[in-house]
Amino acid sequence: MKRTLEGTKAKRQKVSGFRARMATPGGQEVLNRRRAKGRHQIAITPKERA
Repeated sequence: MKRTLEGTKAKRQKVSGFRARMATPGGQEVLNRRRAKGRHQIAITPKERA
């Protein structure tokens, strides 16, 4: 049986992937903050192709 709420890799990439972040000024600020903080990953990356 499937769970009630399941995400998809494609949707996750569209919303919070690197290119989605770079597309808006606010998203670029998010990336800059994460870089400044020293995050190992600044945006989500799929294990396989989305």
